[in-house]
Amino acid sequence: MSQPPRPQRRGFLAGLRSSFLTGLVIVSPAVLTIWLITTVVEFFDSRVLPLIPQRIIPSAVTVPDVPGLGVAVFLIFTLVVGWLAKGYIGRSLIQWSEDIVARMPVVRSVYNGLKQIAETVFAQSNTSFKKACLVEYPRRGIWAMAFISTDTRGEVASKAGNGAGMVSVFLPTTPNPTSGFLLFVPAADVIELDMSVEEAAKLVISAGLVVPDPDNPGKVKSSPRKRASS
Repeated sequence: MSQPPRPQRRGFLAGLRSSFLTGLVIVSPAVLTIWLITTVVEFFDSRVLPLIPQRIIPSAVTVPDVPGLGVAVFLIFTLVVGWLAKGYIGRSLIQWSEDIVARMPVVRSVYNGLKQIAETVFAQSNTSFKKACLVEYPRRGIWAMAFISTDTRGEVASKAGNGAGMVSVFLPTTPNPTSGFLLFVPAADVIELDMSVEEAAKLVISAGLVVPDPDNPGKVKSSPRKRASS
């Protein structure tokens, strides 16, 4: 009776490669985060500080070379603009400025596109998704991650609901969750999930590699790999 072959040991280079990839997963997000923050701070410092009129600064006072000072000035300026925009005079000035931009052929396209992006990203209205859920798509027995938008109303609910409750869900694509499909699904066929919308979005973007840990919200659950039996 022949003995089963012994499993081959991993070589030294394979171990180094595994360690390097593990370290890369840990180090790269931190390095990229620091680089992004540093780049943003340097950008605002180099663009905002030169815009401060020298006449409002006393000659005896010099602007200190403090990293992040431009970011602070920009945040204060944005806060003041937002506060003024809530008033009648501020809204009138903004409307007058947008009317002027609307008459510029090229500028209005760029401005309107950026405005739509900003309103989508920084919107403070209750237009965000309610819950993450599972729906059977594209056929029975196959489940897809989706996000509950709202209860289906209007003509769609009256003609497709047949008296039963329906919900409007957005089914995102992987790895780009900004595109997807709008589905009108019977409420009885929707399985709501306990994970947050942010955790579900990470699951979609990572193509199922980043799985939220139900016992530790905000953490990633690591599933052990099973070795193939010989």
